[in-house]
Amino acid sequence: MNSLQLAHYIVELVEDRKAEDILLLDLRPDQIIADFFIICSGDNERHLRALTETVRVDVKDQYQKLPFTNEGSADSGWVVMDYGDVVVHFFAPDKRSFYALEDLWDAASKVMLRIQ
Repeated sequence: MNSLQLAHYIVELVEDRKAEDILLLDLRPDQIIADFFIICSGDNERHLRALTETVRVDVKDQYQKLPFTNEGSADSGWVVMDYGDVVVHFFAPDKRSFYALEDLWDAASKVMLRIQ
């Protein structure tokens, strides 16, 4: 498994769970933080919790891999799961627009996939 395969697998998982505005950013080769960022939104706290749990369980089952770290919580509106080469950001819509993470990473030139 390489980082691109993992990133695409996670995108499929969150899309199946009805995540909104899914964005896959390719950070290679410029960034040392990760190869890929996945950014998506959930409707509410329950939806964010379901998205994060689905990713954690299904990636573990499929690839025997758990995130190195899991920061934030569904009730805070922002959860980050760090799989090393792939970092997944789950946002409530208001938090996503406030932090504008896409703009920080110059998403326009690095977007691999966008599902709205």
